[in-house]
Amino acid sequence: MSLIEKIDPNHLPAHIAVIMDGNGRWAKARGLDRSAGHKEGVEAIRRVVEAASSASVRYLTLYAFSTENWHRPTEEVKGLMDLIVFALTRETAALKKNGVRIAAIGDLERLPDNVRRILQECIEETAGGKGLTLVIALSYSSRWELTEAAKKICRNVQAGTLREEEINEETLGNYLTTCGLPDPDLLIRTGGEQRISNFLLWQCAYAEFYFTDTYWPDFNDEELFKAIIDYQKRERRYGKISEQIDPEQQ
Repeated sequence: MSLIEKIDPNHLPAHIAVIMDGNGRWAKARGLDRSAGHKEGVEAIRRVVEAASSASVRYLTLYAFSTENWHRPTEEVKGLMDLIVFALTRETAALKKNGVRIAAIGDLERLPDNVRRILQECIEETAGGKGLTLVIALSYSSRWELTEAAKKICRNVQAGTLREEEINEETLGNYLTTCGLPDPDLLIRTGGEQRISNFLLWQCAYAEFYFTDTYWPDFNDEELFKAIIDYQKRERRYGKISEQIDPEQQ
């Protein structure tokens, strides 16, 4: 019996964010080059996207490449960029067929021209999707995002299109790359590390965290369902006490 049968369909996380960690260690444990781990990680993405869709999750954000990852060896960065192009080219038709809509967040201008072009084509091809929204975080970090938001706010204040007294949490949220997306309900990190590595710091203020020792290439549908079931056991109080919580909001 699949764990999906144990999931309460009335208490689903609307938005799941994932830090996909462990590709390199997965490969090293098998005596393989790191690139083999990244390739296997792409297969894990396919499995998890299909699983999230089958569980009726509305948003899935995957941390694919951080701004810090640009500091990795040149050959590895090139390999990752080539792999992104390969995966997007291979999967676009299937994503469109299954109603999955692609979106992207991050400093996309830093991406190589071919990667940015293929990504934009995939976004346009899948724009009509009514099912899962798959958000790919590329060349992304929260500190970069918040810094850019602050710059834009300052420019608008100087231009007179925004008043200082109008700046609040909602205002700042509207300047983030995730504007229009709900905040994550559940953040999953694979690979055994227990940190969020500059990922969605603002948006994950009240997310539930789920850490697993499973390396990303081994993560599959049952692992995702296990995380959702764990999430459904939690009480999300948002600073209140248990007696104040509306069961319908859990």
